[in-house]
Order: sequence, then C-alpha cells, then structure tokens
Amino acid sequence: FFLQQQNPSKQTESKAVMRIEVCYFCGGPVYPGHGIMFVRNDAKTFRFCRSKCHKNFKMKRNPRKLRWTKAFRKAAGKEMTVDRTLEFEKKRNRPIKYDRELMGTTIKAIQRIQTLQQIRARRFHAQRVRSMKQQEVNQQLRELKQFRQVVRPITATKPTALQLKAKKILAKQRELEKNRAERDRLDAEAAALGIDLKSEKKLNKKKKEPSPGPQKMDISNE
Repeated sequence: FFLQQQNPSKQTESKAVMRIEVCYFCGGPVYPGHGIMFVRNDAKTFRFCRSKCHKNFKMKRNPRKLRWTKAFRKAAGKEMTVDRTLEFEKKRNRPIKYDRELMGTTIKAIQRIQTLQQIRARRFHAQRVRSMKQQEVNQQLRELKQFRQVVRPITATKPTALQLKAKKILAKQRELEKNRAERDRLDAEAAALGIDLKSEKKLNKKKKEPSPGPQKMDISNE
C-alpha cells in the first residue's frame, strides 16, 4: 500500500490503494462496490454499509441509543476514544501540493499508526475485561455478605472431630450388642439341647494348654 523505490535509476512500483469509507450510522467499514450512498438536498452525502443502517437513518433513530453501533460502544466506554492515533483519522480539507516522497512517507506512517492503534485497542479491551471480572467478584462478595444466613458454609458439610469420635463409639457399641445377641442365641440353643457351654469351654482351654516336658537333671560333680 505504499510507494516502494528499489533503485533510483528504475521507475518506482506502485500498488493500487482502495478507499474504505465509514458507515454514517453504525461506524462500520464500507468497501468499494458495497453499501448505499444517500445524497441529501443540500448535496451532503451519507454512506451506509447495509440497508439496516439506511432504514434506521430514515426513521431518524439516534445511533447512540442502539447497542450495536460504534457510537453507543464509545459512549458506554467499551471502545477506545481518547488516543493520539485516533486524531489521524480526522478529515483535513487543506489543499497540499503533491510530493512523491511526502506521499510515500505518509503511507508508511499510516500503516505504522494502524498497527499501533490495533495494539492499543487490544490492551484497552484486556484492561476493560479485567476490571469487569473484578467488579463481578466484588458483587458476588457483597451478595454473600448480604445473604450469609441463607448460604451454608463449606465447613458445615465436613464432620468435626467430636462427630467422628461419636461415630466410632456408636460402631463399637453396635458390634458389642451384635456379639451379645449372638452369645445369647447360642446359650439358648445349648440349653435346649442340655449342653453346658461353660464346662466345654474350660475343657477346650485345658486341651489347648501345652503339656510340660521331661525335666532335665543338673548333675554337678562335687
């Protein structure tokens, strides 16, 4: 998009530059061969990117009140409005004498300004998103403070040390009761058959005890 001089002896190679207009209503780009141009009685021209913008303009709607326009986004602080790079987009109706070197340097400067503008717009968007996230966090904290009686704390779902001890004691008591019930049932069955379980248990214990082995005599020479 700029004049490039490879060799001073040769002619300069130039590329065609197309003019991209700006939509009067929404602020979007209007490429060559696209859009609608409306000429008023006082010879003022208005360019629109699509029929939607043209119809809203004819209905005399304010673009600052429609959320999908650039004017609304700038008024709401969603886009960068104060920056030195935006001043170069203003139209200047000053007649300037044509100069090839000046033309080439201005086109290079325009390209550099566009890249700077894109970088700054991305940075502005990142800062805006970061501030919005912080605002959401602050709003959630405010709501938690306001309705803390309703919200159950996270620690309420976890059992305390006393609750764990009580659970262990209850489990032991259940085991003892289970063993006691089993013992009572066996005693009842043995009594019905006429068997004394206590005497049998003693006999079993005596059988399990190891019998003492032969004692060794210590013979010492006097």
